[in-house]
Amino acid sequence: MIQIFVDSGSSIKQEEREKYGVEILPLRFLMGETEYRDGIDLTMDDFYRMLIGKKLFPKTSLPFQTETVQRVEAYTKKGYDVVILSISSKISGTYSAFCSWFADNPKVTVVDTLTAVGGVRLLVEEMNKHLEEPLKDVLARVYALIPRIRVYAIPETLNYLFRGGRLSRKEWLIGGLLDIKPVVSLNEEGVKVVAKKRGLKKTMHLISDLVAEQADPNYSIIPSYTYDDANLKLLISMTDEKFYPLMEEYDHLDPVIACHWGPNAFGYIFIGK
Repeated sequence: MIQIFVDSGSSIKQEEREKYGVEILPLRFLMGETEYRDGIDLTMDDFYRMLIGKKLFPKTSLPFQTETVQRVEAYTKKGYDVVILSISSKISGTYSAFCSWFADNPKVTVVDTLTAVGGVRLLVEEMNKHLEEPLKDVLARVYALIPRIRVYAIPETLNYLFRGGRLSRKEWLIGGLLDIKPVVSLNEEGVKVVAKKRGLKKTMHLISDLVAEQADPNYSIIPSYTYDDANLKLLISMTDEKFYPLMEEYDHLDPVIACHWGPNAFGYIFIGK
């Protein structure tokens, strides 16, 4: 038996646990002087009210160690093999922490997904198709899919990624040029500016072209956004209609990820051919 765990950087919501058959380990974030568990202690409306209205810059941190170990070992003691799909080690210390906490438990496998949000969700969907297979075969499928995950997004500003240490100063400066709208990717190298266009609509067309060129139609496409989905809807309208059936739902990203992308970021996450 295999039990999947994800951290809340997967943007799988607490109310989606049963749908995806996962247990969610909440990351934490600090708003002002108060700490919150991601997806549990603060509504999205209240989070953005503080982020935008009070202009707070949040700090993020790991799940609680004791709670995490107890929840995972509750399954391994029943004979389950636990697979933890952690958000990328390139943007968080979560993967290293999980590896340390479960180093002596042979029933726990920690996977560095090298992605986050919808990328992790796509890996969960793939695992759920094959849970009756041996663990090594399921893991082989996961590791084969990881390099094919594509994350392309347009942030309203790069300030949050830069201040949170997820983007270099050089790329922050380039992306901050007047009327230049960068396409930001999350891959095995971390967070990178991969393309730049002058004007928002030209940048949207670029992302829609990337989907047309790269997306594998055998997998879902996950449209994602922070705070306001108006630009996401415009992006979808620019995308070839043949991809619409692959877009099952929008993902309004959880606070711990929105902390770094800032409000009004949007884009697509999908599996490349």
